[in-house]
Amino acid sequence: MRFDLITLFPELIDAAMQLGVVGRARKRAQILSTCHNPRDFAYDAYRTVDERPFGGGPGMVMQIAPIKAAIAAARAADPRPVSVLYLSPQGRTFTQAHARTLARRERLILICGRYEGLDERLLQNCVDEELSIGDYVLSGGELAALVVIDAVTRLLPGVLNTSASADQDSFENGLLDCPHYTRPEQAAEGEVPSVLLSGDHQAIARWRRTQSLGRTWLRRPDLLARVQLSKQDRDLLSAFQRQHMGSRFGSD
Repeated sequence: MRFDLITLFPELIDAAMQLGVVGRARKRAQILSTCHNPRDFAYDAYRTVDERPFGGGPGMVMQIAPIKAAIAAARAADPRPVSVLYLSPQGRTFTQAHARTLARRERLILICGRYEGLDERLLQNCVDEELSIGDYVLSGGELAALVVIDAVTRLLPGVLNTSASADQDSFENGLLDCPHYTRPEQAAEGEVPSVLLSGDHQAIARWRRTQSLGRTWLRRPDLLARVQLSKQDRDLLSAFQRQHMGSRFGSD
């Protein structure tokens, strides 16, 4: 899969793309990434890419020509079909399900805005989709683009050591992940739940499902409203809720 990033700070992108899962995937040529700096397509000696907004107001707006030329250069770099995404707080909220959709595409062009954003005419004519990683504002789209790249890359075949690593992540089945423990079995901070040491795989799977349901109920009840629970899931959740409420009142 190929990622083309349109950014004023390619050094930020290049540094992050060398690390972790994404860095390993890049070294194995499972993904390709290239940065295109709009300043390289500016028409004046100052490499200007922004201008004051019509109608007045604070800040600057990124101009059409440099961004449009950068998009054209990114498109020309590879003949495969490509989707152009703009990272923006006004975009559709990025989710795990959306990451899976993007992971099925061959190429993505990610536009990292700065200042007050892009000229609206660029959005209407050159961008396929706007994406937001949350209800807050960043200084630019680079960090958001890296979030999208990381989430998409780890879903590509062969990137993770086992596909189950991605399948068991939070949000993959609409729920939060269960708690995880490792050695030592006993520590000053507490003990590992005995069921995880039992060797009973069915009991472990049941405990993990219960914890996943319960953790989602406690922390993100909005997610539960979107998930179709089986009768077994409802029974597990009810048991968790009874135990939770009992422990709360027992400690009062």
